[in-house]
Amino acid sequence: MPHRRRRHRRAAAVTSTAAVLAGLLAVVPGSPGAQADPTPAPRRGEAWVTVPSVDSDHDGRDDRVHVRWRLPRAAEGPVPVVVEPSPYFAGLRDVRMHDVDVAALRRRTARPWSSYRDWLLPEGYAYVTAESLGSGGSTGCPTSGGRNETAAMTAVVRWLTGDLVGRGTDGGPVTAAWSTGRVGMIGVSYNGTLPQATATSGVEGLDAVVGVSAISSWYDYYRSQGMVRAPGGYQGEDADVLARAVLTRNRPGRCREEIASLRRRQARRTGDLTPFWQARDYRAAAHQVSAGVLTLHGTADDNVFSDQAGRWAEALAATGAPVRSWWHPYGHGDWLADHQPWRDQVLAWFDHFLRDADNGVLAATPASTLVTRAGRSRSTTAWPGGEPTTLWAGPVRRHEGRLRTSPAAGGVGGLVDDARHTLTRLARTPRSRHRLLWRSPRLVRPVDLSGHGSVDVRFSVDAEAANVSVGLVTLGHRHGQPVRLVSGGWADPRNHASLAQESPLRPGEVYELSVELDQALVRRVPAGVRLGLVVASSDHAHTLRPPAGTRVRVRVAGTRLVLPVVGGPGALAVALGGAG
Repeated sequence: MPHRRRRHRRAAAVTSTAAVLAGLLAVVPGSPGAQADPTPAPRRGEAWVTVPSVDSDHDGRDDRVHVRWRLPRAAEGPVPVVVEPSPYFAGLRDVRMHDVDVAALRRRTARPWSSYRDWLLPEGYAYVTAESLGSGGSTGCPTSGGRNETAAMTAVVRWLTGDLVGRGTDGGPVTAAWSTGRVGMIGVSYNGTLPQATATSGVEGLDAVVGVSAISSWYDYYRSQGMVRAPGGYQGEDADVLARAVLTRNRPGRCREEIASLRRRQARRTGDLTPFWQARDYRAAAHQVSAGVLTLHGTADDNVFSDQAGRWAEALAATGAPVRSWWHPYGHGDWLADHQPWRDQVLAWFDHFLRDADNGVLAATPASTLVTRAGRSRSTTAWPGGEPTTLWAGPVRRHEGRLRTSPAAGGVGGLVDDARHTLTRLARTPRSRHRLLWRSPRLVRPVDLSGHGSVDVRFSVDAEAANVSVGLVTLGHRHGQPVRLVSGGWADPRNHASLAQESPLRPGEVYELSVELDQALVRRVPAGVRLGLVVASSDHAHTLRPPAGTRVRVRVAGTRLVLPVVGGPGALAVALGGAG
């Protein structure tokens, strides 16, 4: 479906509200009805915006969102607005994780978020913070990406366009008369997830979204192909744990029922894709997005994996929505907050979509831009820009083998599960019986990757359940250089036939499983490096931790690594110098 840009009401939306409420709001400084009152709009303030028909704390009253605003000093009339929503502004509660083995439970700490106020205000944008439901001064309950949270931020946008009236500390009406009705949203992590969720509502007035290290599918955050999987560094966390952590509102006991419901419905025992998770899949609603979407994600982010940004961009592009993706080689958070080209990109994005600036930002910005460690940018004209290219597993000896450009006739490699090890450690450990490792010949030329990778595995186990963990690794070109896990993938083979319903494995039966790699592959692999495929069972950092001892036998024939190589198989063959 081709993307069509909305016709904006801009200040007209505020004017229509003023016409209806002129008498009621005449006494409110800065309101649309204040033409007879020369008092200028306050440069800062706060209000509570009611979320129509949403009562997530079941107190018989609609939930309310607490918002604060700051206006630019030079503003002499209505200005465009950028909102940063968050459940973190009031901090986090100390909560316990779910048990994943017999080890002590870990406690959750605050995740990074970044305020853009200091460089948006000087550019003439009003800056608004909005506390997500159940946090800080807002009422309602947190639900880890549930529809009530989307509705809450949609209400904030509607308040900024004049469709809703807020209430002040004295209970009196408060409008955003200082807003042109053109709204953008921005944020990091959960703060960036909420804007993306709000965009899927199709709410009038939300014209631009910038999501940094943001989630586009909560299932892919807490689950992976039927497996209960933890975000990096937060083993044992789940939707209910996160909701309890951000539950900082007054009288949190009102959310006891809602949190208990999250715990029951998140299907932690099976890891299946249920309606609970489908309701938190923003990609499925990409066709409702009419805002211009800009993303930034780290290719080494093992908290919110960068595949979240890659799949989101593809879903939006398929609808014709304007979307551009930026990448950096670091971890979770806004690592480019002080990178001037990124700042310029964000401001140009907002200027175009919130001010109708004819700045050519869409034509000038490639679909995918990688900022390297040296601060340079490398771009491709499309996302994904690579072609699926296969490296096949070869015969195994002492738990290792060679990656080849042609399939092997047969052979078997065996490993023994031990959840004390991480996938990264297993990839770096010489001759481990707890993993299989295949290496390619050394590259004689660089290889550019752009897109998504996967690993097809043919295997059998001696139990009715097992974990499957796979990874793409690079092996340094000099002796002693570290093995780097570029991207991992995790799956529960009991869901090999359906993500919605698991079934026990039959010991000894051979299964075929295609495991997606969860980091988007946006990088140049230099000459002199080997590509590697590691296959293991449990991963101490991300999977549940069953007792050790399950035996896995991997069939070489049909086991392969699929990479998005720019230039396709021919480019990889040249990079390998004909070896294979």
